[in-house]
Amino acid sequence: MAASKTPKADEKKPAHAKKDRAVEVANAFEWLITAFVLAFVFRAFIMEAFRIPTGSMADTLMGAHFRLRCPQCGYRYEYGFVPQFYSYQQDTIPPVPERVKFPTRCPSCGFFTSGSEVLPVANGDRILVLKCVYQFLDPKRWDVVVFKNPLNPSENYIKRLIGLPGDQVEIVDGDVYIDGLISRKPPAVQQELWMPVYDNDFRPVNPDQRGAFNGDRWRPPFNFEGSAWRISPTNPTQLELDCPAGTLSTLTYGAPSANDFSIAYAYNDVHTYLRTPQCSDLMVRFYVEPTGKEGRIGIALSKQGIEYRAWLDLSGEMVVAKFSGGQETILARKGAVVPPPGTFALVKFANVDHQLLFEANGNLLSLDLGRTPNVLEKGTEPSPRASIFGSGKMTLSHTAIFRDIYYTGDGQGGRGGRAVEGNPFRLNANEFFVLGDNSPNSEDGRWWDRPTVANRGWEPPRAGIVPRYYMVGRALFVYWPSGFEFPWPQSIKAAVLQSNSRNTVLRVVRGLVSMRWIPNIGKLRFIYGGATHKTTAGPPEPPRSIVEEQTPKP
Repeated sequence: MAASKTPKADEKKPAHAKKDRAVEVANAFEWLITAFVLAFVFRAFIMEAFRIPTGSMADTLMGAHFRLRCPQCGYRYEYGFVPQFYSYQQDTIPPVPERVKFPTRCPSCGFFTSGSEVLPVANGDRILVLKCVYQFLDPKRWDVVVFKNPLNPSENYIKRLIGLPGDQVEIVDGDVYIDGLISRKPPAVQQELWMPVYDNDFRPVNPDQRGAFNGDRWRPPFNFEGSAWRISPTNPTQLELDCPAGTLSTLTYGAPSANDFSIAYAYNDVHTYLRTPQCSDLMVRFYVEPTGKEGRIGIALSKQGIEYRAWLDLSGEMVVAKFSGGQETILARKGAVVPPPGTFALVKFANVDHQLLFEANGNLLSLDLGRTPNVLEKGTEPSPRASIFGSGKMTLSHTAIFRDIYYTGDGQGGRGGRAVEGNPFRLNANEFFVLGDNSPNSEDGRWWDRPTVANRGWEPPRAGIVPRYYMVGRALFVYWPSGFEFPWPQSIKAAVLQSNSRNTVLRVVRGLVSMRWIPNIGKLRFIYGGATHKTTAGPPEPPRSIVEEQTPKP
């Protein structure tokens, strides 16, 4: 039988298959090139990742730091790590735990640690910066901005934007004044900038340790003498009141062992606490559970010798008043929905940026005290001071005291800065003024010397300002807030990290062991900035470092 001359289908297939594979390879390269170009364009013009190396923006944004937990009360806080003081080069994160060289202080109970604990060093926050926004919109006051360092444009800095073109900026009593009027922070920014003074949920386990708490034994930082208030016998983090509805009983914050209202930062060295001023912009917060429908619960805050009081009357009224010269004057009042007996409701009162802000059970009452530096009345009451007062029968839980951010006006060696009290600073067109949130430990527009270099084609900017053409973008989101290491067995970890071999495989293994690749989900957050209107008042590239100058530690 003659063989068929008809070609088989399998014999024709290879030619077509080769052609198809060539097209697929070409398409794959086309997509890779397109993706690379899009990624480059995205990074260059839209959004870029940066890493925070230092703490001039703490506690808003963390640089390299130790994660500490008070051994007495358990309060968690961060303490800055400066590589130069641990024999490392700048912007280095050690792969092995380091001994904390300097004493620290708990920002809640005031306990001083000796600085001998050995801990891993956490990396700085990694953030996303929106680069294109200032091409279309003007920067807003209180934005957190990335810009070229005016003293060295090859470096990136990050600070909070305070002054806009044409503004006259002056720092008075820790507050920012623009053209002679106080500049109030937007609510989201203000919420981010409150700093703890005391949190009653965290109480020392060994309060009688001599001299350990601000040089004294720890005692509950409230004056219970002659007061009907008491610590709950069943829950020491709660405060209880049981007195007649018509009789007010007051509980004042303060004790030798208690943190005062000085502008101390747990992130900074303890030695800086000795020369810090007192902050009188305060907030007290707690949850109240009334057990009846009679009585009141209130908070008193004093500033410049005037005591401002706010209270919720359980009959259904909110009141804000001032007390001066033995006289109480009602400033504002409104009806309010009170919490039913047996349920907890949030109560907080703040005196901040010349405003009184009172919130109780979702009801809000605010009062503007004026915006000029000398508008506040002056009196003779001790200041600053915080107290809680009430009548009837109730329980308080989660009681805490906070202070506002305070911009300082003096530097090392008593040097005076620009834009501080008595030395206002006027901005010209296309000039911006920036400050760090960690004001005592930030080299910013107050202290910059006159630049000697500039981008090609531009004249060096004048001292103290950020020119518009140095603006990089707005900080938007903390996408990787200093993660955690994998819990490797200590024997394996020690053997790998202590190996001095230059073998490539071992170097990769050392990198994997020391990598902090477990995300800290609870710290993912947006970075809040200014309002939308001006008031008078290949593989992906690793995140770039934002180089910041800080006031050096001793």
